[in-house]
Amino acid sequence: MEKMWSGRFSAGASNLLDQFNASIMFDRKLYREDIEGSLAHAQMLTKQNILTESEFIQIKNGLKQVKDEIESGVFEWKISDEDLHMGIEKRLTAIIGDAGKKLHTARSRNDQVAVDFRRYVLRKNLEIVDALKLLMSEMLLVASKHTETLIPGMTHLQHAQPINFAFHLSAYLAMFKRDIERFESSHERNSVSPLGCAALAGTPHNIDRDMTAELLGFNSVSVNCLDTVSDRDFALEILFNISTMMMHISRLSEELVLWSSYEFKFIELSDEYSTGSSIMPQKKNPDVPELLRGKTGRVYGSLMGLLTVMKALPLAYNKDTQEDKEGVFDAVETAQISLEILKEAIKTMQVKSHNMSSACKVGHLSATDLADYLVQKCDIPFREAHFITGRAVAKSEELKIDLSDIELKYLQEIDARIGKDVLEFLSIENSMNARTSQGGTSTKRTKEQLEYFENYLKE
Repeated sequence: MEKMWSGRFSAGASNLLDQFNASIMFDRKLYREDIEGSLAHAQMLTKQNILTESEFIQIKNGLKQVKDEIESGVFEWKISDEDLHMGIEKRLTAIIGDAGKKLHTARSRNDQVAVDFRRYVLRKNLEIVDALKLLMSEMLLVASKHTETLIPGMTHLQHAQPINFAFHLSAYLAMFKRDIERFESSHERNSVSPLGCAALAGTPHNIDRDMTAELLGFNSVSVNCLDTVSDRDFALEILFNISTMMMHISRLSEELVLWSSYEFKFIELSDEYSTGSSIMPQKKNPDVPELLRGKTGRVYGSLMGLLTVMKALPLAYNKDTQEDKEGVFDAVETAQISLEILKEAIKTMQVKSHNMSSACKVGHLSATDLADYLVQKCDIPFREAHFITGRAVAKSEELKIDLSDIELKYLQEIDARIGKDVLEFLSIENSMNARTSQGGTSTKRTKEQLEYFENYLKE
């Protein structure tokens, strides 16, 4: 069967052009969306008396057969068909004859691919949202057990102030919630039907775009056809949203790698989600979080690739945009397996609470509390209190102890205004629980945050 656009040409396309030009070997992933779009289009054409009821039934039954053939693996995908649209239409026409040739009335491959790809992206937005919620639920289960487990809070990767482990995990819950909001916002904003735009300027046929939009689950139809057939903002958005989500995952992964090292030993990843060395028998490598870090760069590449493809493209459709799908397909698959395996790694990891708490006795984590004590109890200006605290830290270093263990006499040698009640302020546990401002690390405030995220997931 000749190419459906070959009427204007006197010579056939070369095999090399077929290989270079074809997208059918990757865009066939969109076969469900393509068949559903064709069914909606045919139903609308029938309502508008462009197709007869008999032709619609033939098309409907023929498309069902094509779908069955694809899903059973007997459908033959041919590079010479260029893309899945032509491949499916050719097979449909072979099955039902002339009625199949009428299906493309009032439609172009330009709006057809825009419909298929947009619906795929919209569906994947919601699937990723569901996976993010499952990850958050698992993290909440872990966090709920550790609202009193002390861990060093860090800035510059240096010990800063004591926090609890649940509070630390809650920071990532906040990140993942923002990720969900981005995917949901993108889904809402891009639920716009391109079908009926045809090549670029609409169609003279009496079609009903609102009908096909409703049948395909879109919230509305697009406003300007020239923009619509060349718009790939929806694809860029999902790539940006995945990239941002993977950046958050990469940050958590970096901490899992650090925490699982002998230098920290805050957690131990399960054997199910660790690997060994081919030469060093003692090794237990955190390959899951390491791969998650690496795959973050991979999805960044997909985002930059599509941004570059779209840069400076004139209106309307250009063949360049055939390069829009493979990066999105890869990024979506990477995102979905990353969320699943991170969830399982967190679910099965062992938290070494004692090691976390012991680490809080290194680095003088309650130094800020001493400065706050001097301000609150001794009415000393903060800058002077900061200097006095620095001297107390230096004395602790000299004594080779943590500031939280320093004796009162040494503090009073530094400044006589310091009273014995200072020792309560220097307690690591009290330091953590003293931070009661909204969003703070105290156990009470942390439990409020966990409750907030629990309620969010129930909505």
